[in-house]
Amino acid sequence: MGWFGRLRERLRAYEREHNFTCDICGREVFGGERICSSCRDALPWNSGHICPFCGRSVAEEGTCLECKREPLRTDLARSALLHEGEGSRLVVRFKRGERYLVHALAELAVTRFSEFRDIDAIVFVPMTARAQRRRGFNQSRLLAEEIGVRVGLPVLDVAEKRRETAPQKTLGRRDRQKNLEGCFHVTDRRAVKGKRLLIADDTLTTGATSGELADTLKRAGAAAVFVLTATSVREKNPFGKSPKGRKVKVSREPVS
Repeated sequence: MGWFGRLRERLRAYEREHNFTCDICGREVFGGERICSSCRDALPWNSGHICPFCGRSVAEEGTCLECKREPLRTDLARSALLHEGEGSRLVVRFKRGERYLVHALAELAVTRFSEFRDIDAIVFVPMTARAQRRRGFNQSRLLAEEIGVRVGLPVLDVAEKRRETAPQKTLGRRDRQKNLEGCFHVTDRRAVKGKRLLIADDTLTTGATSGELADTLKRAGAAAVFVLTATSVREKNPFGKSPKGRKVKVSREPVS
């Protein structure tokens, strides 16, 4: 690691250990926490019934319809929050440039980390060089690095995205899969062979992106690939919108 890399890590460590205001409401905090207790209690925690495979919020206990139709391509997925309300706003703010929110999002994500077993390393979703220049950073990588620090696991830079893909927002699950097909490539097969890997990302929408990356890693020899995100879209409806006519109660209790 060069001089700039060491400086960056020192700055991140300082930000991790020193915080004076809540990242949501801006009120003063006194224990270094990223989110004050009032805002934390009000977050849309994904703590009700969840699909045992994709980890999304479901109305009743059991496998969600999407996973019954087509199993998730990662071995297990979990998320801390629903992608709605303040949960989605945190992610949007982060992706729009408020990089310091990586600490809060990683802190939230790791509340579900204990549900994975025997993870060897963390990986992130790669971006093309052009896309990263446009955004200025890779949010998945920042999250992976911060989660890695918190759970004591290495982060592997072992994949690249070889081509630009169309925006995913308006696409359904199958169209997203087709859009992403063949876009990832493993650059270090020896590093992933036989490993149980955890993909870290901000949001699970349909699972197409993490699924394509998981398939690529498994073809390179990974033993298993899981995914951990800060938020996930309830019942696979885009951006937290519930099905028409259905009222779904949101649990406000944090995950233990």
